[in-house]
Amino acid sequence: MVFPLVSEENILLDFFQAILSHLALSCVLISVTAIAIAWFIRDSIKVEDFDKKHVFITGCDSGFGNLVARQLDQKGFHVIGACLTEKGESELKAAASPRLKTVLFNVTDSRSIESAVEFVRAEVGERGLWGLINNAGRSTPIGPTEWMQLEDFKKVLDVNLIGLIDVTLKFLPLLKKAQGRVVNVASILGRLALNGGGYCLSKYGVEAFSDSLRRDMQHFGVKVSIIEPGFFKTGVTRLDLIEADLQRLWNRLPEEVKHSYGPKFFDEYVKAQDFSMGLLCSSDISKVTSCMQHALTARHPRTRYSPGWDAKLIWIPLSYLPAFIADFTVAVLLPVPKDDRKSHANQVGVANT
Repeated sequence: MVFPLVSEENILLDFFQAILSHLALSCVLISVTAIAIAWFIRDSIKVEDFDKKHVFITGCDSGFGNLVARQLDQKGFHVIGACLTEKGESELKAAASPRLKTVLFNVTDSRSIESAVEFVRAEVGERGLWGLINNAGRSTPIGPTEWMQLEDFKKVLDVNLIGLIDVTLKFLPLLKKAQGRVVNVASILGRLALNGGGYCLSKYGVEAFSDSLRRDMQHFGVKVSIIEPGFFKTGVTRLDLIEADLQRLWNRLPEEVKHSYGPKFFDEYVKAQDFSMGLLCSSDISKVTSCMQHALTARHPRTRYSPGWDAKLIWIPLSYLPAFIADFTVAVLLPVPKDDRKSHANQVGVANT
């Protein structure tokens, strides 16, 4: 047997190539690690003087708004919690320090907003307003698009989008004075529309408004962050309220439309919704309020926060995939109407062949 001759030059060349490849890999790993450490350190740097900063929060009767108001109050911020009801006001005051103040507030009423602005202006003085958390929102009416009327869309858009814009515009002078923060609560449904009604539309609008506002306000030192929660157990996701409103929508449908969906569709739709919400909804709403706090307290707040395992692992990745994949995923989760023309067309095509 004859063995090929290997010269010393080839051996040395292979040796140096191996060393270079290992060095290149090591450099990449070191660079990635250094970038990750630098990002973590930068992300952890906090602003100072919490006790000299004022924060205005909408939707403080319950849920995210109520919890973050109490958390920021504990940190020493001067919190002004906007509540829709007197009951919400009294309960929030009872759970917080005397430093926290409240106002009765309706995001769909311009006079209510103007009154709140005057109250906040008197509170903050020349310091200006450090933080605005636009948290107030509603979900219903929500359901199949054909079940909606124009007024159903307006009910949600007026609160979740138009009201948010109105509040932000009126508070901007105070925010610019403090070079403060705007934190807008959107949703993963502002990245991926899973159902009909005004909710997804409003959250897509919040995303767009926040992006344009961030780019405009960067020149004035005002930072804008978007919170995109997954599914959490709050008043917005209360199944009893959602199902009662779905029943209202179903009951008013013309018989022809009901017939096209079939007699079992409504019950199957409610069951599918119950199953999905039960599986996905997290009771730990502190995951959301932690993001809100970071957006207000970090020297370098993030542009977007996506609290919730479902947001990070399912909905955000799915929003980047081709639309047919998202369509298939939603189709798997929901029942099929009786009058399914697509299936009927496929059956006819098979029969004709």
